[in-house]
Amino acid sequence: MVSVRDWFGARTAIGVVFVVAVLSAVTGLVNISLPATGGLLGPYIPDTIRTAAGFTGTLTGFLLLASAFGLRRRLRAAWYSTIILLPVSAAQGLIQSPDRLEPLVTLTLLVSLSVVGLGLLLFNRRAFDRDLDLTVTQLSALLAIAGAQTYATAGAYALREDFNGVDTLFDAFYFALVTGSTVGYGDITPRTPVAKLFGMSALLVTVASFAVALGVLLTPAIEARLTKALGRMTESQLDILENHVLVLGHGELTEPILEELDGRADVLIITPNAERAQRLTERGYDVLTADPSDEESLKRGRVDTARSVVVATSNDAEDALAILTARQLNPDVHIVASASQRENERKLRRAGANTVISPAALGGHFLAESAIGGGGLEPIEDRLLDEEPDTQPAESDDGGSGSDEGAD
Repeated sequence: MVSVRDWFGARTAIGVVFVVAVLSAVTGLVNISLPATGGLLGPYIPDTIRTAAGFTGTLTGFLLLASAFGLRRRLRAAWYSTIILLPVSAAQGLIQSPDRLEPLVTLTLLVSLSVVGLGLLLFNRRAFDRDLDLTVTQLSALLAIAGAQTYATAGAYALREDFNGVDTLFDAFYFALVTGSTVGYGDITPRTPVAKLFGMSALLVTVASFAVALGVLLTPAIEARLTKALGRMTESQLDILENHVLVLGHGELTEPILEELDGRADVLIITPNAERAQRLTERGYDVLTADPSDEESLKRGRVDTARSVVVATSNDAEDALAILTARQLNPDVHIVASASQRENERKLRRAGANTVISPAALGGHFLAESAIGGGGLEPIEDRLLDEEPDTQPAESDDGGSGSDEGAD
């Protein structure tokens, strides 16, 4: 059953922000060549701002895309940047009002979705609670870019008399940017040997800083491809999980459960077997290769936001430890367990499972009913589906899904 959390959760908010980012980038590109009439705010907006709104929308779209990826990692900094960029995107849509109908409809959709996205982000504020934890490599890349651009800008401005086309600080920054990106339009050229020597040094420094930044950006993408090939999930994929079913361990008993849950709920399987994890990934399941009873593994699997936990392997001792850990991390989550030995039903329930089912006991009940002419499997299945598992005594036909007092 679809809940309010499914419709208005963090995942929906991220999706809306992503759509707004694409619309903002596309409309910005389209409206560069269209006359900016000013829209609803036309009488109050200077001509320069109306003209700039046509192409700055693309820049806003790219910044929103970067923020959307940060939201997938539940970063608080990305939440703040998106809160600022969404009103900017809506304002750019209000400023632009082309004469043609198609762009006008797109801009109306852009403004509407910006407002909706802003509301969803405010509603899900607590979901984005992670601090921005930059690695040494990422910090080095940012410092390298900032330092290189500062060096090239300051040097070009100081030597502006030796350059053609450098008159202001903005011209110097423009020179630094096009030099570092290796574009080199040729509109700014050195006139003296000193300017040429500085230009070569600026070229080496800025290009090297851009290369470092490119490596930092490509490395996570390569790691993501490798983790997928090895049957693992990336941290960004784990960060957006919510209201999912967490399956701890994988065995013969797990297969029918996965088949029943397929298409009905998001499922994350935690198993320590790398080969099995890879096979499950190839079948389309989300898998985390880790110890299902380890506290850190369950935190990565976001047991705190899971709707339920399923523990159904053939090792009752390991299942009990996994149940204890899950219950400790999320006291309110519903835990369903399978006991390979009927005498372990009470132990698993005491470990924290809400519902414990013994396949061996169920099989015995099915055979007994068939042998005495009780109608075979259908009457038992009907009773299992109609009765509440927490209220049915263990001696009854449901095979041990009742309370502690009734368990053997």
